[in-house]
Amino acid sequence: MRLQTVCDRVTRLPRAPDPSGTAARAAPEDESLGAGLTRKATPPLPALYCSRCLRAALYQGEERHKWEPVPLNVPVGGWAGEGFRECALCLQGGPLSLGSEALFRMDEDADSGIRFSSLCFINDHVGFQGTIKTFPSDFVVTEIDEQGQLVSKATNESVYEISKTQSEPSHLVKKPKLNIQDVPLDHEGDEEAANSTGYSDGDESHRSGSDKEDSVSGVTSKCEKENIDLLSSLLDGKTHTLLEQFACDIKGMWNSKSELIEPSLELSLGRILDKSQRAVLHSAVRQKFPFLITVGKSSEVIVKPNPEYKELCHLVSEEEALGFFKYLDAKKDNSKFTFKPDTNKDHRKAVHHFLNKKFGNLVETKSFSELSHSAGSANTAITVRFREKAHKHGKRARRECEGTKAVYTAFTLQKENLEMFEAIGVLAIKLGVIPSDFSYAGLKDKKAITYQSMVVRKVTPQRLKDIEEEIKKKRMNVFNIRSVGDSLRLGQLKGNHFEIVIRNLKNQTNDSASLSERILEAIQNVKTKGFVNYYGPQRFGKGRKIQTDQIGLALLKNEMVKAIKLFLTPEDVDDPVNKAKKYFLQTEDAKGTLSLMPEFRVRERALLESLHRFGITAEGCTQAWFSFPHSMRIFYIHAYSSKIWNEAASYRLAAYGSRVVEGDLICLDEDIDEHVSSSKVHLVTKEEESANTYAIHQVVLPVLGYNAQYPENKVGQWYHGVLSRDGLQACRFRVPALKLNVPGCYRHILKYPHNVSYQLVHPDSDDKVEGSQANDAAPSLSISFDLDASCYATVCLREMMKVDV
Repeated sequence: MRLQTVCDRVTRLPRAPDPSGTAARAAPEDESLGAGLTRKATPPLPALYCSRCLRAALYQGEERHKWEPVPLNVPVGGWAGEGFRECALCLQGGPLSLGSEALFRMDEDADSGIRFSSLCFINDHVGFQGTIKTFPSDFVVTEIDEQGQLVSKATNESVYEISKTQSEPSHLVKKPKLNIQDVPLDHEGDEEAANSTGYSDGDESHRSGSDKEDSVSGVTSKCEKENIDLLSSLLDGKTHTLLEQFACDIKGMWNSKSELIEPSLELSLGRILDKSQRAVLHSAVRQKFPFLITVGKSSEVIVKPNPEYKELCHLVSEEEALGFFKYLDAKKDNSKFTFKPDTNKDHRKAVHHFLNKKFGNLVETKSFSELSHSAGSANTAITVRFREKAHKHGKRARRECEGTKAVYTAFTLQKENLEMFEAIGVLAIKLGVIPSDFSYAGLKDKKAITYQSMVVRKVTPQRLKDIEEEIKKKRMNVFNIRSVGDSLRLGQLKGNHFEIVIRNLKNQTNDSASLSERILEAIQNVKTKGFVNYYGPQRFGKGRKIQTDQIGLALLKNEMVKAIKLFLTPEDVDDPVNKAKKYFLQTEDAKGTLSLMPEFRVRERALLESLHRFGITAEGCTQAWFSFPHSMRIFYIHAYSSKIWNEAASYRLAAYGSRVVEGDLICLDEDIDEHVSSSKVHLVTKEEESANTYAIHQVVLPVLGYNAQYPENKVGQWYHGVLSRDGLQACRFRVPALKLNVPGCYRHILKYPHNVSYQLVHPDSDDKVEGSQANDAAPSLSISFDLDASCYATVCLREMMKVDV
């Protein structure tokens, strides 16, 4: 037998419950969302409800449409006089000794139903009402670094001194380049860019034909002469001549338009015992004859025609094909190859498709629009670059890279009323890098003023300093700019400092006590007893129909097409964004949807461009997800794990309350603030439960992942039941197709705010905001506190106020 929790919209409670406790209503039908998507209907509640925890949605039985209520005991009066009873779980240990109002709050919905929140409270004070985030300045978030310092504080290092001693490497970006949108790019004085083809080192977008070292013209370059010399030194005269003749024959057959080449056509260059010499020979042959491939057979080097070269020649010129395969074989760091401008979008799409199908694990492709000064129109060219670390494997590659030191620049980003990913997109365009070149320790709110540490690769401090004034127009600022040795990782911070203003303060309904006393009581309770460490609502997005956790579940189940459709599911709002999404679900026309989607919706447009390029198939949708950086792809899976953790925390508190019981997991290290690793987790024994060895603030619950250990009690059974319910019984929490791995971790059930200070501001105070629409007659609360990493201020405020914020 397993327990299943259902916390969703239900009908209003019956006035006369069935005394037998066995009546159940028929299950409602699922709701269609269009495009083959449905939202599962929530089964109705049975007639009886627990008077202590309102656990009306606990069921037993395995059949999906068999809704038998958990046995309840004798009537005890009940909440709101409805004749509720206590459920079996409350009698077996019970939830926290609180009233039902404190554990589960019911909210009236627009359709006169009642919505049960699955989030519970740990304190039993009454709370108060108020509004947060009336203005971005009402919610100021500042990261606390690993040394315990606020990142908004200026460092003593001089940006000018750092940048003066470190010159800009030649391979770094000089000009802005495109973000993940296909929009025109301004080339500052680069008039010949549109007419050149070739590959370049660094992030310089193009070179003119006369500047290219690795020319693909008929003139033999210096590099080709070196390859000829190498071939002469590695091969005897006869073998060298045979290779030249073999290459000439292959070119002759292709130039004669012969479509069929004998599959077994090959030439052996003989056995070369020295491994390093074989590697040099492989490279020299491919650089000299890009239309050939070399394979190794024991110590023998065999040359064959390159069918992919022939296939590419059907799409682009031979000159471009030669250049591309030379670029591919050279594997130069931070290099790019650009095909000739092409005004035919369908033809560009075919080239994109071929390159991604054949070489997608090595390279990525983008279309860049350039303004042709002579024609006065925009030309679009396809640019290819190696995927990060795609061509670096093993010890040899690491040794080759030891002498090349990457450039990393750290800075503090201040932003106001701006999404973090949107801010990164703007910075990427200005600096000429891509969003995945940025790393950060944590995500930050949009409607707020936030300060956070970031590190950007391939950009020097001076380059970042140069755009400082320009980005201020986008409600951003950068400071504390300095060189560092590596990127940041998620969770690499001690916590966050919050400065919050809560406006329009008033008592809860029907509460006549002093408001100031209620506020003081609430703050003191949360300071001493803590709050349930839920993931905040911003973790799951703003959508009412579709939230990020549903997308994450689809990705975990490798349902790539469904995940795309969930991402593009519209809300019930009549605006351009949702009109475009609705059009997509109705037509699956990515190109048409792209024309409707507003320019500022960067993520949606990136996804639609990829769908237009690759198609709305399982493979095409998989490729489309790569239009997002890794941090954004894994965000959706983390959202699903976070939702399950929230539900697990509520279940754990409802099942056992504040007692630490056998089978619980506790953290042994008191100094760990962030997610806990498996090595720090201990399983509580029966003897430890009897001796009250541990306290509730030490209890942790697993965040889903392939390394997660589950509690060995009813909570562990609950986890397995949820995984079964969601079709993840065999899930290993790896999505190889998207290069996502989720090891899992552990999170404390309870957390506490630190360094709490507050001030009640009354209406007669001079502290008013100009143009405020807030109720001038109501007092405001100015409160500041610190929270550990991965804790949410909105969740802490919810515990204080006893309302959803």
